[in-house]
Amino acid sequence: MDRIDRKLLNLMQRDASRTNADMADEVGLSPSSCLRRIRKLRGQGIIDRVVAILNPARSGRVIKALVTVELKLHGEQHMRKFLDLAVEEEAVSQAYAVTGETDVVLVLRLRDMEEYDALCDRLFRDQTNIARFFTMMVIRTAKDETAIAL
Repeated sequence: MDRIDRKLLNLMQRDASRTNADMADEVGLSPSSCLRRIRKLRGQGIIDRVVAILNPARSGRVIKALVTVELKLHGEQHMRKFLDLAVEEEAVSQAYAVTGETDVVLVLRLRDMEEYDALCDRLFRDQTNIARFFTMMVIRTAKDETAIAL
């Protein structure tokens, strides 16, 4: 990956809806060369996917919560079973198996507290392998960036 590739990726991370011609002009390439580079970056798996990032408040998901989960039983099969349940939940936007005292970290985007309570019933209270979970409600966001520094 060279300097031009990094410039293109940075442009796309800020706004992937820009036209190919616009990006080509910005990095000093012809539109066809620019398109070839972007296709190559996709083919190499550097560009994973192109998505629209929604405004959570305007899309009805006004509450953001971080949940740490400690499992009673450890091991790949127990971790996988819980993660499989978590990823099926509509409100779970991110799910991570992590190291340390916590086994799993979930990021939730919720409509309201009733949705949170119902999710807790399904994921934490009805599951026999949950030792404990802690929820932190986000009250202010200082940074919420999707771009990866290149």
